[in-house]
Amino acid sequence: MMIGNRDWLFQQEARKPRAVGETLGRFWQYFQRYAHVLFAVAVLIVISTFLQVSVPNLMGQAVDCYLVPSPANCWYTVANPQATAAQNAAGLGGLVLLVAGMFVVGSLLTGFQFYLMAYAAQNVLRTLRIDVFAHIQRLSMSYYSKHEAGDVMSRITNDADTIQQAIGFPLIGVVQGALVIVWIAYNMLTANVVLALVALAVTPIMFGATSWLSARARSAFRQVRNRVGDVNASLQENLSAVREAQAFAREDQNIETFSESNAASRDASIRAVAYTSALQPTLEALGYVAVALVAGVGGLILLNGQSANPLFGGSVSIGLIVAFIAYTQRFNQPISQISAMWTNVQSAVAGGERIFGFLDVVPDLQDAVDAAEMPQIQGRVVFEGVWAEYDPGRPVLRDINLTTAPGQMVAIVGPTGAGKTTLANLIPRFYEVSAGSITIDGIDVRSVTARSLRAQIGMVLQDSFLFSDSVMNNIRYGRPSATDDEVIAATRLARADTFIERLPNGFETILGERGSGLSLGQRQLLAIARAALADPRILILDEATSSVDTRTERLIQKALEELLRGRTSFVIAHRLSTIRHADQVLAIKDGQIVERGTHHELLAARGFYYELYMSQFRRDVDFSEAEAERATAASR
Repeated sequence: MMIGNRDWLFQQEARKPRAVGETLGRFWQYFQRYAHVLFAVAVLIVISTFLQVSVPNLMGQAVDCYLVPSPANCWYTVANPQATAAQNAAGLGGLVLLVAGMFVVGSLLTGFQFYLMAYAAQNVLRTLRIDVFAHIQRLSMSYYSKHEAGDVMSRITNDADTIQQAIGFPLIGVVQGALVIVWIAYNMLTANVVLALVALAVTPIMFGATSWLSARARSAFRQVRNRVGDVNASLQENLSAVREAQAFAREDQNIETFSESNAASRDASIRAVAYTSALQPTLEALGYVAVALVAGVGGLILLNGQSANPLFGGSVSIGLIVAFIAYTQRFNQPISQISAMWTNVQSAVAGGERIFGFLDVVPDLQDAVDAAEMPQIQGRVVFEGVWAEYDPGRPVLRDINLTTAPGQMVAIVGPTGAGKTTLANLIPRFYEVSAGSITIDGIDVRSVTARSLRAQIGMVLQDSFLFSDSVMNNIRYGRPSATDDEVIAATRLARADTFIERLPNGFETILGERGSGLSLGQRQLLAIARAALADPRILILDEATSSVDTRTERLIQKALEELLRGRTSFVIAHRLSTIRHADQVLAIKDGQIVERGTHHELLAARGFYYELYMSQFRRDVDFSEAEAERATAASR
């Protein structure tokens, strides 16, 4: 399938963008198992916040009780205007020690709550990454044919990292800051209503600015996450195709394309930072305005001698004004901190939207509710009126009817794009049929679990994937419980033991990414050994020998003959040597079986297969018109 436009692909993901509340609700589902830890964090936050908000009041008490004694406003102790300087100094020293102790205890509690929050957050991230990885394993092949691998990888790496940056210190800071705001507002209102209203006069403007800028920052960060996904997708694709880029001298063009993708990510990041960076100075400026208003109004009340006027909310003293200035600064500080931390929270919400959007993608292929385990396969495969399509209304296979007896070898030939690989992929149910049915031993493949079905089907592809692991582990990938002797026996069957023994560490040699360091033929031999070790009942070979030279092909022909013996097999090949002894040859054109029969029967018919053979196959064998004549005579 062709990969479509990325904007169209993004629209295919479920229910995005999401509301902030919905995304945070999904986060809470992951945190629920650590509710006891969060409760402990909440208790510590309340205690440490109480200690913080009590300090401004104690500062006011220092003034009213010891510096400028005012009995009416001193509740910390009994104010004594006639106290000596030494007595006031001693009392003031005790109050300072109390404040210092509160700071120390508050800091210790804050450190402990950060530790507990980090413990919960890291476990949540671990679970989230596992869920994303597990979902990657469950998604259908159709999803990966439409989405770049780099963008999918970005969800489990970059997007998860943005969440990690938000659910530790920033999240605690936001919660604690919100609690400080509420607590200080309460303390100010209970101390003096008028001064409290003056101090809080600019608060609605602060929240309005925060709401307006945050909404735009969230949208900008959503674009940042998508653009980072583009960059990762471009990087992954170019890493995989570096040989092709150098072979076709495409380095400069690829650099230019990557630069454009990177520039788009940069521009999106600048827009996001522009909104978030504008928030904090705006709030700081409004905070200074609030402090000036409190100092100005409080000073006017004292200068006019109306400090005890009930119209001004009760008694006003110098200590109270000092406390209110401290309150106002402390009140504005968490707002500024929240605005700074909100940057991380906004980015985390955007990352969460992408991750949860990915987790909500429903696989095209799912086991039926009542799906059973596939019993031991004998190998009778039947296609009845099968249609298949990748895009609605554009069928790839049309009305395929086929019956294969156990142990038969079915060869599938046809031009590129005819539907050969699609037909083979329907057997292990990598794709769903649009109409009709496929049965194995009379059991519809849709009625059994995909896992139990695929466990009995082996595949050797044109470009078999090898992992960055030892040769031994690569071969036993499909059967981890196999013994070393069984692995060695499989390599001998595949004629791979000779070159493996020449490797630096033999079977324990660690291969590079995708088997780098081995030739294409050697990789294919390992893939054949892997299939032999898995001992499948149905075997699918998709251009399995196209990557090997003629000599290597001859070596593995006997291995394939032994491997296929007693197994139902479907062989897609362009090389005649792998199909001329097939029990059935299917010639496919435009998604339909146009001819079927044995190799000699189809040659004798001189139809589509004959033309295909003449144009593509004869270079692989010593072919002449005489062979066709002999085939015609044999068919009579």
